[in-house]
Amino acid sequence: MGEETRESGNAQRDPKLYLAVDNCFASKRWTKPAEWMTLLQSMGISHVEASADNECDPLYMSKEYLDNWVREVNSHTEKTGVRVANMYSGHGTYTTLGLAHHDISIRDRIQHEWIKPMANIAASVGAGLGFYCHAFADATLQVPSVYKEREEDLYSRLAEISVLCRELGIRAPSVEQMYTPHQIPWTIEGSKKLLKEVFGKSASPFYLTLDTGHQSGQHKFRRPEMEEIQLEAERNRQDGTSRPFWVGPYAAYDLFVEMCKSPIHEQTAYMNRINELMDGYPYLFAEAYDSDTYRWLEELGAYSPIVHLQQTTGTSSAHQPFTEACNKDGLIFGEPLLRALKRAYQKPEDVGMPPRCEDIYLTLEIFSGTSESNSDVLRKMEESITYWRKYIPRDGLKLSEAIDLLGER
Repeated sequence: MGEETRESGNAQRDPKLYLAVDNCFASKRWTKPAEWMTLLQSMGISHVEASADNECDPLYMSKEYLDNWVREVNSHTEKTGVRVANMYSGHGTYTTLGLAHHDISIRDRIQHEWIKPMANIAASVGAGLGFYCHAFADATLQVPSVYKEREEDLYSRLAEISVLCRELGIRAPSVEQMYTPHQIPWTIEGSKKLLKEVFGKSASPFYLTLDTGHQSGQHKFRRPEMEEIQLEAERNRQDGTSRPFWVGPYAAYDLFVEMCKSPIHEQTAYMNRINELMDGYPYLFAEAYDSDTYRWLEELGAYSPIVHLQQTTGTSSAHQPFTEACNKDGLIFGEPLLRALKRAYQKPEDVGMPPRCEDIYLTLEIFSGTSESNSDVLRKMEESITYWRKYIPRDGLKLSEAIDLLGER
């Protein structure tokens, strides 16, 4: 076995960790690369995730402007030692159907007029690329055959994107994990399916961005057991109201509404019909463990070159900082996160998945409120960085070294 092969094998089991910051916190405040790079340098950060929202989105910016942006980034990387580790999509493309649009011309436009320019920018600054720019319209979700067709089209497009990234020298492109049925991948098994499908079609590594707050919606979409359906129907009959109850497709919910108004002796027949309908829509349901951030990290952390860090109480994805006040009621902490990553790399390799990540960027993705003062924005960023530096005291630290440090705390 050659030296290069041994090093790659070790990386497969013991990745390097980096603490990075998404510059979305600086959006509409510190918008020039010189500004946010200098700010982050003063906070002890050397790796940045450059959000398209902070004035580098190809949908809004001219090619001439973006060329100048690239030159400024490269110039100030030399001056500050701060480099763009990853480029990332922002709200602009997140708010559209994008790569899963019902109109093929829009799917093509997002792929070729947004993704491709972003990939070129990433390559020009020596960065990786992560994004989320697709969603399935409700009409698509209600027809399994249409959903399957659109899902396959998405996988094919992601495969083409992964090939493009490989050709440009972008090592680990990734799509972000979400938390509702219309934005895949939103379940653990669905994420594994997407990665296997894309890798199988492209033979080019393609990965997942894990977000520590994106487990807040799955619990709303668990498939109910027969007993749960019966109990909810009884409650509705007792108080005369029809509360929202997730059974998947509209057709199943319509049957549930009828069930609530029907004689008791017909309940079993209704439940059987509802159950049969739900069987045809597996993509609309999550499992209980899909709401567990640490389970996601354990199952998919080895295939996540970017982990977006946000504090959360588990009820929403509010992108809160890691301040003392937010940590008091939060769920996300350094030690369990690192231990979950360790378990991920201890698992046997999953057949059909891309190679495990050699580098993981633990990236603070903390939003700033429009009315927040600049000093408050900077304070919460500094406090969050201080918290995570306890666990990643230096960039390039191996996961095993970070775990060893836990024993010294």
